[in-house]
This record gives sequence, structure tokens and C-alpha cells, in this order.
Amino acid sequence: MTLCTPIVQFGTSRFLQAHADLFFDQGTPARGVTVVQTSGDPGRAERLKAMADPSGYPVRIRGMSNGKTVEDDLTIKSVKRTLSTATDWDELVRVVTHEAEFIVSNTSDTGFDPKPADRDAGPSQAQSYPAKLYHLLAARHAANKPPLTIFPMELIPKNGTVLKARVLEIAADLGAADGLIDWLNACIWANSLVDRIVSEPIEPVGAVAEPYALWAIEAQDGLSAPTGHPAIRVVPDLEQIERLKLHILNLGHTVMAAFWIKDGQPDDIVRDLLKGQTGQRMLDVFKAEVMPGFALRGMETQAVAYLDETLDRFANPFLDHRIADIAQNHSQKIERRIAAFVEWVRQIAPDFDAPTLDAIIAGDM
Repeated sequence: MTLCTPIVQFGTSRFLQAHADLFFDQGTPARGVTVVQTSGDPGRAERLKAMADPSGYPVRIRGMSNGKTVEDDLTIKSVKRTLSTATDWDELVRVVTHEAEFIVSNTSDTGFDPKPADRDAGPSQAQSYPAKLYHLLAARHAANKPPLTIFPMELIPKNGTVLKARVLEIAADLGAADGLIDWLNACIWANSLVDRIVSEPIEPVGAVAEPYALWAIEAQDGLSAPTGHPAIRVVPDLEQIERLKLHILNLGHTVMAAFWIKDGQPDDIVRDLLKGQTGQRMLDVFKAEVMPGFALRGMETQAVAYLDETLDRFANPFLDHRIADIAQNHSQKIERRIAAFVEWVRQIAPDFDAPTLDAIIAGDM
């Protein structure tokens, strides 16, 4: 039987393994995935090989759901092929041109940032993800294939809108013809938000994750989810979900990381920190600064309920969620999770008092 994967996924992280790839395995219909490594890191070759093993890879779901303990051991078989942009470009062009229906990505919080090579006329490994995506989409257009639906999962507000704008900017810089520009505009660029704590890798591939999972997709004309799954929700507007997730769960993690960086130990995990001084300091910030900010924005009730759920997730006894992992790309996370929250509140309350958050933003914590 000829292999055909309607989903092409950029990113190999354990988050994707226990989130989107799990949904594609369990969903209706089940979907085959080609996973693409964009970094070119040869040290992850073993992970790439193991992801596409026909016997599948393990995902362990551990935690509490509706007051009950959940311990599920799953085998995920959605990944059918793995490629690298560094070594398999021609095959990747073929797959995107002839097999793809959906593009999925999670290339880190900095994955959309421009790089000098983005202005090169042809594709190269030195380019950013949006530039590589542009060249792949241009090849598909040149083959007279229909537009695609593109689902970025990067934790960037309006991620689909941002990715589309960046790809179109690259197209303009490279003098793309009007026909290609029109085709790119005809693609569906979905804004989406993802949420699941994936705390531990399983070597060489696989992960341990909490029961809670969400992939919220903002509705637009012509959009359909790539599969049906209880964790996938198409919603009219992402704003409220995005603010709660970004400025409570993610902000809480980054506040804890800011306190931990100064005084913590390399192997500290979230649930233990929650019980001690670091956790109490985070709770103080929520009480004195974060919850009042949501109240000013008319979201106090939703924020209180979401915070309660979040603290239960932080305290999950099964997940060894290392704060050192959360602290990666710390400055970018401060900007998107904390500074953006303070700015959002001060848009309507310029005198909003947030001394600890301001200190973290300024690097004084």
C-alpha cells in the first residue's frame, strides 16, 4: 500500500508527541503524519527514527480528572514518516506537494523570528520556519495543487495571522508573482491555542503527560479541524481562552521560574516548589496582581475558576515537571506571558499596580 500522510508536522517535541500526534492517532478519522525536524540537529536522529517505528511510541497519561486518578499507557502510531529539512528537502517538497492537506507546526516561541537567510532566493537550512514554509508552498503552487489549511501551534497570539503575514512578507521580498500571492492568501491560516503539560520525555521517543488537553481553533470560513477528538474545539473567538491560559498557567510557570533562577536547584520540579516559598510567592503575585488585573478586564469569575484548575494541574503527583525546562527561552516567555499581561490591563487601567511583575519584566527579580 502506498504511504500517504495528509498531515505534515514541523516539530518533533515531546509536547507534539503527547498532544497533536496523539489526537491524530485517536481521532475520527485517524490521520497519518509526516514529522519534519527543522533544526537539523544530528543529535536527534535517534528520536526521528524512533518516532516512525511502525510499532508506535509510548505516551503515559498520569494525573487527576474529575476527582479520579488517571493512569493510562498508550501507544501512538500516527507518525508514518520522519524527515529533516537539512537532509531530506527534495522528499519534503514531494510530500507537501502531493500528500499534504494540513500543515501543523510548533517550532518554539522564537520559531517565527526572521533570519538573514530568509532573503535568499532559494531554500536553505539557515532560514527560519516561515521562509522554509514559503518555499514549500511555492513548490506546491507551481505544481497546480490546491491551497492548504495551516495550523501553527506556537504560543504566539493570533499565531495563524502572524505566520501568514510573515510568509507573505517573505513572498514580497522575493518578488513572488501575483498568482502565488493570491494562492497563499487562499490558504487557510488558522489561529489556534494548545494546552497540555507534558512533563517528561521517554527515551528515545515518547512522553509523560497530564490528562488535561486542549487544542482550541478559531473558526473561519472554510476551516475544518484535521480530525475529530474531544480535546479539539473549534470556537468563535480565542481571546478569553488565550488570556486565561497565557496569563495564568503560562504566567504562573514563568513567575515561578523567575524566582527559581535566583535561588533554586537544577532538578527542582513544579509540584515541590508549589509547596514551598517559591510557590507561596507565586500565589502572592496571583492574589495581589494577576487576579485584580483580570477583574479590571471583567474576567474575575473565569480567572478564579481557571486558577483553581491550574493549581491542581501544577500539584499533579504523577508529573515530574522540571522548572529548568520551563525556564528555557525565559526572556521571550517573560515578554509574551508577563509583559503582555501588564500591557493588556494598563490599556484600560494605566495606574494598575503590579510591582512584582514589573520587577520580573525589568530583570530585577
